[in-house]
Amino acid sequence: MEGLLLLVLIAGAFALGQLWRRTTRLEAEIARLHDRLIRLDPGPIPAAAPHEPRAVPAPPRASPPTDRSAAIGPPQPEPAAPRFTAPNLEDLIGGRLLIWVGAAALVVAAFFLVRYSIESGLIGPAARALIAAIFAALLIAASEAARRLPAFSGDQRVAQALAGAGVASAYGTLYLAAAVYALIGALPAFALMLVVTGIGLALALRHGPPTAVMALAGGFLAPLVAGFDAAGIAPLLVYLGLFIAALFALAGHRRWPWLAVAATAAGFAWTGFLIAAVDGGSVAAVGAFVILLAVAATLALPTTDRFGWLRLAPLTLGLIQLLALAPVLDFGALAWSFYLTIAAASLVLGWKDARLLLAAPIALALFLLLLGFAFASGPTSATIVAAVVGAALFGGTGMALSRRDRVWAALAALGAAGPLLVANLAAPALASPGGWFLLALIPLAALIGLTHRHRDRLGSGDSGLIGGTAFAALLAIVATGQLLPPLWIALPIVAAMALLIAWARRLSDPDLARLSLLALVVAITIALPGLADVANTMFVSLGGEALTYRYLEEPARLLAALAAPSALAIAWMLADRFAFGAFRRQAIWLAGAAAIACCYVALKLPLAIDTAPEFIARGFAERAFITQAFLAGGWLLLRRDAAWAGRALMAIGLLRIIWFDLLFLSPLAVPQAVGTLPLANLAVIHLAAAAVWFASLAATRDRRIAMALTLAAALALVRQATHGSILTGPVSTAENWGYSAILLLLAVAWLWRGIAATSSDLRRGGLGLLVLVTLKIVVIDAARLDGFLRIASFLGLGIALIGIHWLYNRFLRPLSRTFTPTDNDPPPGRAPA
Repeated sequence: MEGLLLLVLIAGAFALGQLWRRTTRLEAEIARLHDRLIRLDPGPIPAAAPHEPRAVPAPPRASPPTDRSAAIGPPQPEPAAPRFTAPNLEDLIGGRLLIWVGAAALVVAAFFLVRYSIESGLIGPAARALIAAIFAALLIAASEAARRLPAFSGDQRVAQALAGAGVASAYGTLYLAAAVYALIGALPAFALMLVVTGIGLALALRHGPPTAVMALAGGFLAPLVAGFDAAGIAPLLVYLGLFIAALFALAGHRRWPWLAVAATAAGFAWTGFLIAAVDGGSVAAVGAFVILLAVAATLALPTTDRFGWLRLAPLTLGLIQLLALAPVLDFGALAWSFYLTIAAASLVLGWKDARLLLAAPIALALFLLLLGFAFASGPTSATIVAAVVGAALFGGTGMALSRRDRVWAALAALGAAGPLLVANLAAPALASPGGWFLLALIPLAALIGLTHRHRDRLGSGDSGLIGGTAFAALLAIVATGQLLPPLWIALPIVAAMALLIAWARRLSDPDLARLSLLALVVAITIALPGLADVANTMFVSLGGEALTYRYLEEPARLLAALAAPSALAIAWMLADRFAFGAFRRQAIWLAGAAAIACCYVALKLPLAIDTAPEFIARGFAERAFITQAFLAGGWLLLRRDAAWAGRALMAIGLLRIIWFDLLFLSPLAVPQAVGTLPLANLAVIHLAAAAVWFASLAATRDRRIAMALTLAAALALVRQATHGSILTGPVSTAENWGYSAILLLLAVAWLWRGIAATSSDLRRGGLGLLVLVTLKIVVIDAARLDGFLRIASFLGLGIALIGIHWLYNRFLRPLSRTFTPTDNDPPPGRAPA
């Protein structure tokens, strides 16, 4: 009962809020009118004598013109307008809140009295109902007395509170007498319900919104007092239906949209509670009540534009509740009949009122969702029949009204193809491949007819033309794909993509051109399991996992589904800029990602490294080939003016070199064969080839990356020459001197090339590398030598430095004093950034 009291208090607080807003508006309006009166006539208004009529002043006589400033005198300050003072807490509690808390207490006291009499057995059922009826009548009579007595005439809240409490008590009494104790039959109960409803309507019309709020709260909470299932669900639903109907009538007559909204919300709260609380035998009645409530509430809610969006809520709530009801009824014929009935009502209401048009696609979307659940849980004959009836209902209605609005055209396309696609996806074993092919021909013909009907709307983005074509292509892929082996699934996808692109190109319709992306999306959807394996393989490889091939479950299936569509999409985009229309960028992203995944799998498929010895023998070779594929693809795309895609592939290749070859799977730490030849080995060729790819590009950052890769290739040359095919092991003296020699030669080469090509990057790189080599020789190399070798080393270093000094004075100093037109130097007259 504490919860009941809380709900009653909430209802009272709602009524209090309504009164507070109304009083605030009236007081603000009075203050504004008072301010205007003072501005128009600042002088005092003389009061007339009680029994003497006020004298009418004579019209003023004309006077000679005088100085207006002298006549008027100095300006008088305008009196300040009275400031509106909000009611304080004491006024709010004592003047408004207490009266409604008292009314709620009366209702709760009546409920407690009835319950106490029931539990203690003091009086019989008839006496209990009679006492409750007398209490309700006394409350209503007291409200009328409070309205008429002079002592209460100044405060209408007393009469309102008593009237609301009386109406709530009368509804509770009627429920006890008819539903719980069966003291009166169905026909007398119905008649008395009409009487109570009429009394509540009359009192609400007489006393205003507070009485209606109390009646609403009491009427909905009354069944909870005696137990909602005391007399069964059917009498409870009849009671709720009549009560909600009365509230709708009152809301429409008094133009109270809030009352209709509150009644709708309370009604759906009851149905949601009953769906969760009652058993399967009583749920059927609840489902029928949900349909009636959804339709009635949609018709009862206000039709103004201000509340137009709110009218979709009852239908949506009804569809959702029936969606939750279907599993309780085991997706049987009754569950599907309920849902299809409210779906048909949504179609009719959308046809009659354009503001309710969105209810139809909402119903279709939830129908397809429910259909997927039903087929996944085990297809039954009722579910199959529902799929056919739903396709005819949504698709047929949409076809008939497709030219009326785009929503109907979209409904026709999705309604015709959706049920078959959902059934094929959720229960593929339901029919044979040939059976699925034949079933797909029926909606395919309907979609072709829809597209033909809208053929005159090219370039308008018409849903019938675009949607019909899209779902026709999708059904064609599904229908033909049923007859092909899994490894040939790409054939219908490629054919559909080519036909869509060619047709859009012929009609020059950019909206149709976007549809070619659909075939690529279908290919990616089919290949999603394989793509998930590729993503997992790449993820574990980032952590240093060497044997990654084992994470690819079915690489051949991935290539069969995705290689041809992605290659066709890329080739067509490079050949024709009209391909894919406004979705060209999205197509590049999808096709590029699919192509990368296919290339990755194709490069790992031949070697299929799955053991440690295989990784030592061929792991570096496989990784180098994959990296070079990325670099080559990026270089080709940059040459074809696909800058962002080419840059992405080049960046992936460079990151692979840094992440794998230099850090986590470096051949210096993890044994991997790179080849026995001093120069023609994979370590040197791999890094040198990467340097060539970047050096051939024009950007300054690419040339700098190429210099870094060249340096890495030179160091790999020395390492391989001193260690052989396996690069692990300590650094020997010969290797240490080899590093110094190769770095010195590389520094001289960069300096020479920088002079010849007037490249400041090469010159600065050569000088910087020369300084590092010098420090290395002095600090590290010479410290390990003694005698003649130390003398020879310093002698050679001195000669080399003198020669470089001469080169710098001869060539580099003049270049450093003049501007060289390189893209990393600032132009004349501008300071470096």
